[in-house]
Amino acid sequence: MAAAEARPDAPDLADAAAAWRGAYVHIPFCRRVCPYCDFAVVAGAGEHRGRYVEAVLAEIGMAEPFGPLQAVAFGGGTPTQLAAADLVRILHALAERFGIDRGAEVSLEANPEDWDRPTAAALAAGGFTRVSLGAQSFDRAVLTDLGRLHRPDDTRRAVAEARDAGFAHVNVDLIFGSPAEDDRSWEGGVAAALACEIDHLSTYALTVERGTALSKAVAAGAPGPVADVQAARYEWAMTEAAAAGFVRYETSNSARPGSACAYNLLTWAQGEYEAFGTGAHRHRDGARAWNVRRLDRYLERVEAGRRPQSGSESLDAAGREQERLLLGLRRAAGAVPGRAGEALLASPWGRRLVEAGVLESRDGRLIVARPLLGDEVSRAVLALDLDG
Repeated sequence: MAAAEARPDAPDLADAAAAWRGAYVHIPFCRRVCPYCDFAVVAGAGEHRGRYVEAVLAEIGMAEPFGPLQAVAFGGGTPTQLAAADLVRILHALAERFGIDRGAEVSLEANPEDWDRPTAAALAAGGFTRVSLGAQSFDRAVLTDLGRLHRPDDTRRAVAEARDAGFAHVNVDLIFGSPAEDDRSWEGGVAAALACEIDHLSTYALTVERGTALSKAVAAGAPGPVADVQAARYEWAMTEAAAAGFVRYETSNSARPGSACAYNLLTWAQGEYEAFGTGAHRHRDGARAWNVRRLDRYLERVEAGRRPQSGSESLDAAGREQERLLLGLRRAAGAVPGRAGEALLASPWGRRLVEAGVLESRDGRLIVARPLLGDEVSRAVLALDLDG
């Protein structure tokens, strides 16, 4: 693993993560489904939670040997909708099946309203080292518009309780672009997040995902996010985070030195990871696979003694090289050009991106210098024909 005070955007750190191994556990339960969410989640379903824990434990037991693990992540949904003791049981099952390196990072997502001192203490004692709190905003009107249940002070309290419990790293997630948000509420929210005792900040643009309640409302005439406004809010947040000592290491993620998220680094480096739970995606031996999304089908398959995989994909050498560059260019450290990078620089799209100052070749690496235009770079990479 990386040195304790490594810069989050260090090229050596970005490249080393390709050799790490990880595991992801999906917990689909939420108190309610947020209007913008298109993840594999279910509201309520309390009667299935015990069955789900047992199914995840059984699925872990079905997995082929893999590890030891350097990074483990619990996401959702809301992992803390399960009891802390159940989350620790799952973590211990991973350790027993695969092994977890001393010093490995173990993270989970949590909503501020589900977090309290006993939960924080039990998770820290059970081996969790990082928590990512879904604050999304520090403005009550914006939180209501986003369908969130907590209040701004709940986030401040949750951060303090995580630190008091001994969590090594605490992250806050923010979403920008809600129609209920204005410059004042966004800027105040960023300032409030940075004033908490956090060492990692994630800022995401509100997106209208097909099939969500938000997409249906926008289709019916409700206001949606405005791209130019979102761009300005993103740049403002990056400037303020940098002034507070945070280093942007991926398009949406900034951290203090020594505080980059290991699981994030692993996935962007095309590292390998196992995954468990509804809709969970894994990457092993050069192949990607994913589980069924529906809770009932997941439970039925696992309880019948079958792995709950619903699909898989194996890329050829050209596809993996294209994917390597696509993932790597999300990072501030960029990527070694390789075959795909050289083809990109030689392509008409790549030359235009270089001329526009969007794409740079620096110290033997390709770097997206203007991350707001990262989607343009991704489209150019996807347009490459490495088999030709």
